[in-house]
Amino acid sequence: MPAELNDLLEDLTRRMDGAMESLRRDLSGLRSGRASPNLLEPVRVEAYGSDVPLSQVGSIAVPEARMLTVSVWDRGLVGAVERAIRDSGLGLNPAADGQTVRVPIPQLTEERRNELARAAGRYAENGKIAVRNVRRDGMDQIKTHEKKSEISQDDMKVWSDGVQKLTDQYVKKVDDMLADKEREIKQV
Repeated sequence: MPAELNDLLEDLTRRMDGAMESLRRDLSGLRSGRASPNLLEPVRVEAYGSDVPLSQVGSIAVPEARMLTVSVWDRGLVGAVERAIRDSGLGLNPAADGQTVRVPIPQLTEERRNELARAAGRYAENGKIAVRNVRRDGMDQIKTHEKKSEISQDDMKVWSDGVQKLTDQYVKKVDDMLADKEREIKQV
């Protein structure tokens, strides 16, 4: 049975690492000074009847330090891209120019730094939710094993404790990443 526990913990670790990588990408987009294409990575656009990542409807470029441009491939989606960026909660004010959407990056005022910190907090909360969802799946698997009498109630308790410890480690990693990002954002 311990080998099965290790397999379960390995699978959960792999999935939680994926959640952490996603959070790392989201947080890397929150640049405190320069424009970065990663900044627009979490933006989703209503296109062709579903929500798609911005990178699937146009290419993102950094023509200058405080400007991003999105070259939209389908002229009909320019308005949707502009709206998605404006409504993303990143505090950006895009402007359409033909098939290109220009996104000036505002100077970092105290208010803007607070906005970025709030966005980082939202990303971190989504990361914690992803980790907790993986934990829930693991706990469901353990309960299924116990119901099928494949493991005893004592084993179930040991396995559950292992999954909870793993979850606690990853939630702490999320909190640490958030604290680092907030420190970086608040630096003047």
